[in-house]
Amino acid sequence: MTSMNHLRGKTILANGFHMPRREAVDVFTDALIAVDKDGMIESLLRPGDPGYEAGRRSAQDGGTLVRLPEGTYLLPGLIDTHVHAPQYPQLGQALDVPLEVWLNKYTFPLEARYADIAFARLTYSLLVDDLIAIGTTTALYYATIHQDATRILADICLEKGQRALVGKVAMDHREQCPDYYRDASADEAIRGTADLFDYVKANPDNAEGRVLAVVSPRFIPSCTDASLKGLGALAKELGCHVQTHCSEGDWEHRFVIERFGMTGTETLDSFGFLGRKSVLGHAPHLTERDMDIFKARGSAVSHCPLSNAYFSSAVFPLRAALERGLHVALGTDVSGGPSSSMFEAMRESIAASRMLETGNDARFPPEERRGRPFSRVDFRDAFYIATTGGGNALDLPIGNFTPGYHFDAIAVDTRAPEGSIRLWDDLDTGEKILQKIVYTTTRPNIASVWVGGRQIR
Repeated sequence: MTSMNHLRGKTILANGFHMPRREAVDVFTDALIAVDKDGMIESLLRPGDPGYEAGRRSAQDGGTLVRLPEGTYLLPGLIDTHVHAPQYPQLGQALDVPLEVWLNKYTFPLEARYADIAFARLTYSLLVDDLIAIGTTTALYYATIHQDATRILADICLEKGQRALVGKVAMDHREQCPDYYRDASADEAIRGTADLFDYVKANPDNAEGRVLAVVSPRFIPSCTDASLKGLGALAKELGCHVQTHCSEGDWEHRFVIERFGMTGTETLDSFGFLGRKSVLGHAPHLTERDMDIFKARGSAVSHCPLSNAYFSSAVFPLRAALERGLHVALGTDVSGGPSSSMFEAMRESIAASRMLETGNDARFPPEERRGRPFSRVDFRDAFYIATTGGGNALDLPIGNFTPGYHFDAIAVDTRAPEGSIRLWDDLDTGEKILQKIVYTTTRPNIASVWVGGRQIR
């Protein structure tokens, strides 16, 4: 057997799980996954499939067969579609105030510090290392208004091997952004965004396009009409990814309606931000018409259950959105969410759906608690939106082990001495093992991480 370092041009023999479709977990045992020289999946064969035995012998004889250890399971890499990279230093702090207070009292002063590129380099290096260590192979990042610091974030992702989409935050509204932290004008916000695209595309270390730039208006309240119009036009011109926030909480939701006379979804659509590569964070206050617009445009919601519990005053109807055919991905919302772990985000998405279904005020009998029937999801949907759902949201070939997709994967060691997974041979088989992985994985259980067939941890 060859080593597990780089898997390009090799074949991995593994047990594991993925979900190319929401309908069912695909459990594979002793599967052969062939990875080509560019890090793309060539095939996934199971015992009994035509070519399985010949492929296994060929890889064994050629010294290119890599076997995962007993008790280790292969999963697609996790895709975090909502990370505020500069907020990492305040992770787990300042969660006791409303969103508008949290921004002005804590978050904007912290983000303003990224004018200091040494501070930016230190923080972003720690963040990317920590996300990789917990199994996040792809991250959709908001940076700050600072061009140099944002470029550093893109460079660090390239250096460390993470797949990433990076956006320079655009925020130019004088009444909603502090004097010490905002774009000087709409033109500056638009030009700075365009410059980042040029930088990322021209970076000699980015020949494979593993890091992409993103049009990133922070959210509607922070942007003038002129910047929204210009950024929407830029997004249309480039045909690129877009990220922003949408109907996150009561304050933002009402602010937008009062300013434009329509919902956040309708407003963003009017400026040209909703398309197949658009990922909008939170969105628990979507109307039925808003959902129809999302579906028509092919846009995605980044469901952020951890931060929604603190700032949104509502629970995103995950199951209803999925059954309506919307693209839904999962996000930690560092640092509005107090954990950078996508496993924690998966768990909270399940818990939030249960509370949405049942209601949660015990002063009323169950039939009067005003829950939303048929809202609960289980570990399957949570795993789906953290993997395939994320790939679909970003319109990228990632999130499962389908031939033609990038080999982005994690190896979960259920026997890691410092880990938290406990399996019993006579109790835990098949997708029951995945259920325990979703509910009990911690950082020591992540044994290896690959992006595009290259081992980055």
